[in-house]
Amino acid sequence: MRTPGGPDPRPAPHPHPAAAEEAVLRAACEESRTRGSGPGGQHRNKVETKIVLRHRATGLASRAGERRSQEENRSVALRRMRLALAVGVRCASGPPSPLWRSRLREGRISCNPDHADFPALLAEALDALAAAGWEPRPAAEALGCSPTQLLRLVADHGPARLLLDGEREARGLRRLH
Repeated sequence: MRTPGGPDPRPAPHPHPAAAEEAVLRAACEESRTRGSGPGGQHRNKVETKIVLRHRATGLASRAGERRSQEENRSVALRRMRLALAVGVRCASGPPSPLWRSRLREGRISCNPDHADFPALLAEALDALAAAGWEPRPAAEALGCSPTQLLRLVADHGPARLLLDGEREARGLRRLH
């Protein structure tokens, strides 16, 4: 039990792979490069700018080929990998992370879905929901926000919304979206 004002005695869970440092995430992935398809002329036909990442531990994959440079496509593929990991990997839920607490203002979650912190926050929200049997109220209480705020965060990413509703349906609960 947590004493008022005291530290939380529960051990901190391992960080979610969606929240890993860029170098750590890149090291955990196999990268392949291919030529992009579609219009683009000589540059697209001669240069391998399309990036495909495969996370070794989970088998999840992400790809990007819409930009003109490998580096830009690598950045987009890494972002997509973070989102895939946030939805596809569940970790033990513990007390809210420092990142979560920094993004919580008077019970409201402050993070745009395009922000670099979004995949890590989404992963933490989904982990809390999984730990609470996919019930928003206890998950929100554990994270220090309202159920509405928690569900809005999840709804900002279509695959996360589908995961939540699928898990609830599998348990005989009503869909939330």
